[in-house]
Amino acid sequence: MTKNKKQPQNENIEEALEEIENTETLDEVSAPTEENNVEAELEELKSENLKLREDYLRAFADAENVKRRCAQEIEKNNKYAIADFAKSLLTVADNLHRAIEAVDNSDGKNNCEALRKGVELTENELMKVFAKFGISKMDIMGTVFDPNYHQVIQEVEDKTKPAGTVIAELQTGYMINGRILREAMVVVTK
Repeated sequence: MTKNKKQPQNENIEEALEEIENTETLDEVSAPTEENNVEAELEELKSENLKLREDYLRAFADAENVKRRCAQEIEKNNKYAIADFAKSLLTVADNLHRAIEAVDNSDGKNNCEALRKGVELTENELMKVFAKFGISKMDIMGTVFDPNYHQVIQEVEDKTKPAGTVIAELQTGYMINGRILREAMVVVTK
């Protein structure tokens, strides 16, 4: 009976030994698998890194191209920004030329009247062009001097008006879309 009892223990030991051997074999097998996994993961990371680098270089090149095109567009816009304005002024130049020709071709009578009429028409055409582009004359007569809008050329004594009142305009001031284009040269009271 004792022999029988030892046998099951031996069987248990043998089974245990087999399990240990199998476990060691699994460990040996799993070690190379982990190494293979690390290498595969490393290769995957390298390929992902290359892809990201290519994507970065493409994006950088695209950004540089956009930057270059924008710079060219800005340069072109600055160069030709006043093209519409200049084209509109061509009609004014044509009218001035016609006024001069009218004086040259006139027989002597009404010389001054023809010139005056031509210049008035030209000024009206010029004011239309100015209005089209937001340029307007400043209406300053009788207003109080404002250094933001006026440039004083002369001061004159005048007891009938308060000091600093604009009484004469030597050069017209202009605004463009609510901003000063040129100050008016004025004479004010002391």
